[in-house]
Amino acid sequence: MTDKLKYEQDDHVVTLTLNQPDTMNAITDPDMVQGLVDTMTRLTQDNSVRCAIITGAGKAFSSGGNLKHMADKKGLFAGDAITAKDGYKGGIQRMAKAVWECEVPLIAAVNGAAFGAGCDLTCMCDIRYASTKAIFAENFVRVGIIPGDGGAWFLPRQIGLSKAAEMTFTAEPIRADKALEWGLVSKVCEPDDLLPAAQELAGRIAKNPPRQLRMAKRLMREGLNNRLDTILELSAAYQGMSHQTADHNEAVASLLEKRDANFTGE
Repeated sequence: MTDKLKYEQDDHVVTLTLNQPDTMNAITDPDMVQGLVDTMTRLTQDNSVRCAIITGAGKAFSSGGNLKHMADKKGLFAGDAITAKDGYKGGIQRMAKAVWECEVPLIAAVNGAAFGAGCDLTCMCDIRYASTKAIFAENFVRVGIIPGDGGAWFLPRQIGLSKAAEMTFTAEPIRADKALEWGLVSKVCEPDDLLPAAQELAGRIAKNPPRQLRMAKRLMREGLNNRLDTILELSAAYQGMSHQTADHNEAVASLLEKRDANFTGE
């Protein structure tokens, strides 16, 4: 685990902090990419985790690409066209797949600037809360590149094609109030209230049975790209499995007995 990515667990909730404030938490460096990939695997494999929050240290959520490395043609941005293509596939694109495919529900607590790949990272999460100081920008064309991390796939799925096109083609930032109006975020908080609000939401999510949370997330992911009959078939299979779990029995019993449930993941 890189020291550029802090991992803290409290009961069933993990808080991940992008911890590179000197670069506004750029996420294109190889160690940050690998750290995020490894962390998504860790979350998926750890059945004690029921929800995770991603936020940023300092004033920014994430600036996306490392501008100094772009200028110096270093790291992800080095080499000829073929080398750069391979760098993207083995770097930021691998991270995008890992975050999107993580089985645990993810909340982005956007504390400040979320630019380029940083904006797209928020879109890879399931839920976004924003500070009043948050700013979102799909600003790749402003620096003479395109969304190489899959942003052209992620952003329209969160806010629709027209608004995604406006953000992409103008490269202009939008503030938290407009992000809320456009449906990019579901809540805007004062800066000091952001993380507590995200933790409160995570706690409400984590009260539920972990296997069923993960299956429900998978169904929503599959529903973005599959036909209804395919989703119904998968839903039936998942439902059959859910009915056989101890957590299902506990859920029904707790409702009938008017008490809090105690889920174990079994």
